[in-house]
Amino acid sequence: MSTSAISLSVVVPCYNEATTLQVCIEKVLELRNHGVALEIIIVDDASSDSSPEIARKLAQAAAEIKIVRHQSNQGKGAALRTGFKEATKDFVVVQDADLEYDPRDILDLLVPLVDGRADVVYGSRFLGGRPHRVLYFWHYLGNKFLTLLSNMFTDLNLTDMETCYKVFRREIIQDVVIEENRFGFEPEITAKLAQRKLAIYEMGISYNGRTYAEGKKIGWRDGFRALYCVVRYNAPALPLPMQFLVYLFIGGTAALVNLLLFLVMLKMGLGVTASALCAFIAAAGVNYLLCITLLFKRRSRWNGPVEMLVYVALVVAVALVDVQVTRVLIAGSWPAWLAKLSASALALSLNFLGRRNLVFAQKAQKAMQ
Repeated sequence: MSTSAISLSVVVPCYNEATTLQVCIEKVLELRNHGVALEIIIVDDASSDSSPEIARKLAQAAAEIKIVRHQSNQGKGAALRTGFKEATKDFVVVQDADLEYDPRDILDLLVPLVDGRADVVYGSRFLGGRPHRVLYFWHYLGNKFLTLLSNMFTDLNLTDMETCYKVFRREIIQDVVIEENRFGFEPEITAKLAQRKLAIYEMGISYNGRTYAEGKKIGWRDGFRALYCVVRYNAPALPLPMQFLVYLFIGGTAALVNLLLFLVMLKMGLGVTASALCAFIAAAGVNYLLCITLLFKRRSRWNGPVEMLVYVALVVAVALVDVQVTRVLIAGSWPAWLAKLSASALALSLNFLGRRNLVFAQKAQKAMQ
C-alpha cells in the first residue's frame, strides 16, 4: 500500500499503563517508516503510577506526540471523547496502551479508507489467520453474545463489535456525540455509526490479550453496561415493530410492579380502591422511567415538566379507554376475562403509540448523534 498521502491521528487512552506505554508508543511511531504522517494523542486519565512522566518524556523526544491529562479518572469513553476532539489528521484510530493490539495492523486497516471504499474500518480479533492469544472462554462467549445482540439491533454483520481497533474518517468521528464514559463506548459508537448508514468494513487483526494479573481492567459490570448500551442507543432508531417488542418488556415489567404492589398493599390492610390507585401510579412511574432509560429520548419534543404532564394525561386517557371498553364488552355478553384481556391489549397498543408519537416524539433531524 502506498502511504505517502496518509495522515493519521492515533488516540491512546491511558490509565496506569506504565509497564507498556513506552513500548506501545514506540511501536506506533514505527508507522512513520511507512510514510504515515502521525499525530499521537495520549489522554492520561488521571493515572496514579508513572504513566504521566513516561508520556512527558516520550513527547519531548517526538514532536508527533501530544498529551492531554484528565484531573480525575473518568473512563475509556471519556478519554476517547477528549482525544477525538484534539485530532487534526485525515483518519483517526484508537490504540489501547496495553499492547493487546499490534500497531502494525493499522496499516492494513487503513487500506479501505485510503481507497475510498470505507468510512469506518473495524479490526476483528475473530477473522483471518493472525496470531491470537488463547485466554478466557467466558469473555469470548460474552463478546460473541454482545456482538450478536448489537447486530440484531443495527442490522450489521460484524464479528467483533467490542474491538479496540476502529479507524474512522476524522470528520465522521468528530461529528458523533459520545455519551458513554467507560467501555460502553463500543456499543454506543457502533449504534450511532449504523444509524448514519455509513460504509463499514471489517478486517482480521492479531490479538495478544492480557490477564487480570497483567492489568486487564474490563469487568462483569462493564458487560452489563454494554448490554444496556446496545438497547439504549439503538432503540430510538428502531422500526416500529422492534420498538413495540422493547415496549412489551417495559409494559410487562410495569404490569408486574402493579400487581405485586397491589397484593402487598392489600396484605397490609389497605382497601381495594386505595391499593389499586397507589399500585397504578407506581407502575406508571416505572413505565415512564423504563421508557426514557431504554426506548425513547427524554425531552425530545417537550421540556421536562410539559413532557410529564403530557405523559400523565396520556396515562389517564388510556385508563379511561380501558375501563370503558371493558364495560362495553361485558355489556355485550363477552366473558369478563376476555373483555378485560381485549381492553388491556388495546390499552397496551395505545400506550405505546401515544408514547412514541406524542410524549417522546422525535423532532425532524438527521440520524441520532
